[in-house]
Amino acid sequence: MSRIVFDRVSYLTPDGVIAVANIRIVEGIITEITDEAIACVPGDERISLPHKLLLPGLVNAHGHAPMSLLRGLKDDAPLAEWLQAHMWPAEARYTAADVRAGAMLAMMEMIASGTTTFLDMYDHMDVVAQAVEDVGMRAVLSRGIIGLCSEVEQAAKVAQAQAFVRDWHGAAQGRITAMVAPHALYTCPPALVETLIGVAHAYRVPLHIHLSETAHEVAQHVVQYGMRPPVHLQQLGAYDLSLVVAHAVHVDDAEIAAFAAHGVSVVHNPRSNLKLASGVAPIPQMLQAGVNVCLGTDSAASNNNLDMFQELRTAALVHKGITYDPTAVPAHAAWHMATRAGAQALQLPHVGHIAVGMQADVIAIDVRAPHLQPNAKLPSHIVYAASGADVTDVWTAGKRLLCNREYTTIDEERVRFDVAQACARIRA
Repeated sequence: MSRIVFDRVSYLTPDGVIAVANIRIVEGIITEITDEAIACVPGDERISLPHKLLLPGLVNAHGHAPMSLLRGLKDDAPLAEWLQAHMWPAEARYTAADVRAGAMLAMMEMIASGTTTFLDMYDHMDVVAQAVEDVGMRAVLSRGIIGLCSEVEQAAKVAQAQAFVRDWHGAAQGRITAMVAPHALYTCPPALVETLIGVAHAYRVPLHIHLSETAHEVAQHVVQYGMRPPVHLQQLGAYDLSLVVAHAVHVDDAEIAAFAAHGVSVVHNPRSNLKLASGVAPIPQMLQAGVNVCLGTDSAASNNNLDMFQELRTAALVHKGITYDPTAVPAHAAWHMATRAGAQALQLPHVGHIAVGMQADVIAIDVRAPHLQPNAKLPSHIVYAASGADVTDVWTAGKRLLCNREYTTIDEERVRFDVAQACARIRA
């Protein structure tokens, strides 16, 4: 039996304050948080974390991990050009081994910067799932489907999505769960989206889709179908599911109200949207309406890193700037987006904060860094000053994945070698 005792550790409580306590973890679950000394039994691992602060692991609620191989392939281009002229041709050259190399590289980056859970939409998803199982992270995975192909090819992709859900939902001791993921309404015809909604219903899993990312996407959808994308998606039946939409940059008040009424979660990807000049999502309006808003990095090809600390800081800052309102997205709201809101969107009720009964998905940051001084305002510093580089230790389900900035489950040199081999061919 796996048992850990943290001795007199400083940690961030669910109320957003710093406390000191002894914490016991048994089989990956936080079973005790107390001021009293915890007696150890044979087999317990006793851990002291001086000068460190224990935080819940961050939840990256939207991404494409294997695209880490394409980091920097094309910068400073609008989404349509970036995707169609540069990303898709490169991705067409991917093999299953390349997908694993890219996923491993992404997980190295996410672990090192404090992410313990991530959502991924991609092809060869069984390969990504096996990598997640090997490494020990928590992930919500989906076989992303682009329907710009024949009906025969579409049917084959739907079958792959079904097989993935059957084979992997609940795998790796529950660390892996599945979703169904049509890429977007502009890449999947309505009949295909309806079919995938039916698959999600049949297997009782959520649906994930890119939605209203650019003004051009919305305008073209109105021309083609006579309605805006969120309205069309609702008519197709997606709002009857647990639905997670990425981006939602160009949505109006009525669409925001519908998100709130139907429990649709929105994944805000501020840095990717800024870099691709897609715009800034109306997050303050969504929060005011009661929409569950979480955070994602999107891929390293459009971001260009997977540091969720940078993402949550950008989310806190950019809306202040464009609204001229310093309270538009307060620090505590940005932190909530990066943790508990992400867990809610991904249907992971035992992830996202440190409390008895929760999964031991926790990270430690070194608070001695100059940019985290003085320590009296650590909750503020976490949002406005900290970065992924401050992370020293990571546990997922009580398993240590990073120890004093050293990986414990990843052969770092092998990943670098595999990435170099893959990139030499894909980017030739």
